[in-house]
Formats: sequence, structure tokens, C-alpha cells
Amino acid sequence: MRYSAIHKPPHSKIRWAGEIGREIFVRDAEACFGRDAFGRQIRTAPLFPSAVSHSGIMAGMANQAYLSIWLKEFTEESMLEQFRDFLGTVPFSAKQPGFTHLEIRAVDSTETPVYEQDLRSFPLDAAGIIELAKDYVHDDCSCDVRSHWDLWVFEGEPLMAQQLPQALSLLCNGEHYDDRFWKDNGHLEVSFGFEHLFTGHGGVLGIRQIARPVPQNQEESDFLESMAKAANLLLYKEKTRENIKALFDWVRRIEKALPIERLRLWSEGEENFEARLEEILAAR
Repeated sequence: MRYSAIHKPPHSKIRWAGEIGREIFVRDAEACFGRDAFGRQIRTAPLFPSAVSHSGIMAGMANQAYLSIWLKEFTEESMLEQFRDFLGTVPFSAKQPGFTHLEIRAVDSTETPVYEQDLRSFPLDAAGIIELAKDYVHDDCSCDVRSHWDLWVFEGEPLMAQQLPQALSLLCNGEHYDDRFWKDNGHLEVSFGFEHLFTGHGGVLGIRQIARPVPQNQEESDFLESMAKAANLLLYKEKTRENIKALFDWVRRIEKALPIERLRLWSEGEENFEARLEEILAAR
């Protein structure tokens, strides 16, 4: 066998923060994209569904965080090699390592996948994914690979923090896929997961004073009450900063691994996501 599996550690169950009691599933890709007035594909919803956030606040339609990457050269001949190098930078979760899903679409997002494989029982590394994809990928295709990485999440009173697996989606867009979708979204893209795992809730992190919303429910009220306690706020700051550092470390690995022309770190809820993260890191 030419491709290699990632062997998962012998954990029978992953305990999610807040004991929400259900796994968060990635929604179908076609449900996350729509068309603009010119018929071009645009994202109309997050790659991940609404859920209870790990800090105990109802996330509703929780904002997501992304990295879009444009490469200096990205041809059909180099596409898989560069996607392999990109996948090789992923910092796998300790409890859920490996790539657990592969989906390949041709022409545009409305088409049925030309190849789809659930790999949760047999996670693969980057080389394994490329081995599966090599007969299906052309410059009119998009690949979606899913995995997990570990981030700090919060629960309880007094506040507790633990590192738990968070879902990742990694996209590779051929230059002739869906009316040059890559022009606006990048040759490569990462969906990191929930924005608030890096920015925090309620404007409690950072230097600048952010207008804090009036609590809309008991969970939000409880969160703000918890953050009024110095020990809780300090823990929340420290662990959120560690999440930011993990994200920036990963971006630096990507920059070293690929011939990048430009990249954009962004989110659905922040006007300048990267600046917001830098501000939180700079706060004392």
C-alpha cells in the first residue's frame, strides 16, 4: 500500500467542552455557497454549522475564521504537489490525528462530487490524500479535505480550560474551477473554526474598548459575570492568546512551505481579523 494511515490513539470517546453531548458535523459544501448577480460562486454561509459554543454561549450562526492563500505559480501539473505541501503543514489534533474526509468536485459547487471518501475509521496523512486524489484532480476541480487541530476551549465556574479537537476544512481550488473561484478566495484556503476561539466573546479581550452587547440570554449574562472575576479573565486571556499563537505559528509554516504571492487572514465577524489578533497579543 503506497499511502499511509494515521493511527488514532485508543480513546473511545472525545469529551467536548460544556458536555454538549453531540459532535459538530461539517455541513455539505453546496449549502455554504451561493451565486452573485453574475452567476459567480460566493460563500453565503460558514463551512461549519451553528452550535453551542465551547464557552457556553449560544453561538447561533457562529462566525468562522479563514486563511486564503494565492500562490505565485499554480498549474494543473503542480496543483497536487503544492496541495500536498500545504496539507503537510497541518498541526493535527493529538486525539484525532490525520485527515478524515476527502471530497473532490469538478466544474462548480453544484455538481455531484466526482470522488468522496469518509476516512474517519482510517485517517490518512498528506501523501495518502494525494494518492487517493491523483486520478480525479484537474484544473477545473476543487478538493475539500477535513481534519482536526487542538485549541483551548472553556467551561464551568470557576472557569476551566482544556485543549480539545476543533474541526478544520482545507480547500484547494483549480484555476478553472467555478468561473475562477480562486480569484476571490485563493488557490488554497483554511477554515480554522469558530472565530471567538481567537477573539473571545463580548469584547473582553484586547486593548481598545469595544462596546459590549447587552446579554441576550442567560448564558451570555453568566459569561460576562464570570469574566468580571480576575482569575477567570486572566485564564481566558492566557489561553485565547495561546490559540492565536498556534494560528500564527501555522501560518508561518505555510509561508515557508509554499511559494506564496499573498495571503489573507480574515473572519466573518471582524473588519480586520489579523489586526484584532495582534491587538489581543499586545495587550497586557
